[in-house]
Amino acid sequence: MAENLILEKLEGVKQRFDEVSKLVNEPDVMSDMKRYVALNKEFKELEPLIKTYEEYKNVLSNIDDAKAILKNESDEEMKEMAKEELESLTESLPKMEEDIKIMLLPKDPEDEKNAIFEIRGGTGGDEAAIFAGDLYRMYCKYFEKRHWKVEVTRFTEGTMGGYKEIVLTVSSNTEGVYGIMKYESGVHRVQRVPATETQGRIHTSAASVVVLPEAGEFDVDLKESDVRKDTYCSSGPGGQSVNTTYSAIRLTHIPTGLVVTCQDEKSQIKNLEKAMKELRSRLYAIEYQKYLDKVGSQRKTMVSTGDRSAKIRTYNYPQSRVTDHRINLTLYNLPIVMDGEIDEIIEKLQIAENAERLKASGL
Repeated sequence: MAENLILEKLEGVKQRFDEVSKLVNEPDVMSDMKRYVALNKEFKELEPLIKTYEEYKNVLSNIDDAKAILKNESDEEMKEMAKEELESLTESLPKMEEDIKIMLLPKDPEDEKNAIFEIRGGTGGDEAAIFAGDLYRMYCKYFEKRHWKVEVTRFTEGTMGGYKEIVLTVSSNTEGVYGIMKYESGVHRVQRVPATETQGRIHTSAASVVVLPEAGEFDVDLKESDVRKDTYCSSGPGGQSVNTTYSAIRLTHIPTGLVVTCQDEKSQIKNLEKAMKELRSRLYAIEYQKYLDKVGSQRKTMVSTGDRSAKIRTYNYPQSRVTDHRINLTLYNLPIVMDGEIDEIIEKLQIAENAERLKASGL
């Protein structure tokens, strides 16, 4: 990518940044909360690019200055200093340009959102539920390391341990949870000798993971008249309030038939708040899926963009092996991965996706 093309694209970004900076202060925009929120978000997203744009222009200017000194200066000491600076700047330029190319790629509009995280035991009966519990523990360790907040919305325990289903909301004030965790959507397969196996045979079981962007207040026009609310007694852990108060919530979205439940909190109000948040996100996901289907047909790394039933990863206990099938990545450190150390896998998926996107964009 030629320097002038990079500058051309960055100058276009600068023009948009200046435009957005003016718009957010206009009275008619400030009175339209939905538009104001969207423009503020765009402003924050463009800020890092503008900073990089200024740094890039400065490097190019310093390169031109160093070249001019080498061409016109007679003082040998000055020429030697200019030569050293030119070598240093020229060496740093390719890395800077590669970073800019990635920054210029269009972002998934949902990357900065929090996430609704759903883990379900699949084929394999009791062992699948146990494995779903292992995945839940793995992710919770990872979330804890990143200081993310985790709230369980609902769960159904397996008869031998683990979970038949567990749904949680994962949030952060500083990072886009969905943009990091979206790569985890798909079928996770485990190969091991189950605790329920008496003859030592290796079984294959599976659990599915679905990661959805959490919808904001202005992302979905959710009419109160379209939602039927039912209350019922909660079941499972919860102390004295269980089966004595109608704190559990079931919401039914009448136009689509979507049903969401929450019984995690003892307070009906808090359960309603969580259930509404999940319902809003699931309705939003219906529209968002159209975007996912479009890019999913173009990129293999984001299985979440297409078929969420596709097998993405295998955890092989006898060989202590983890294999991500999308990028043919194999690691022999299964105990560490199951303890929440999944950064390497996610980073390599991000690198592979960025490479695909750069190739497709022609940058």
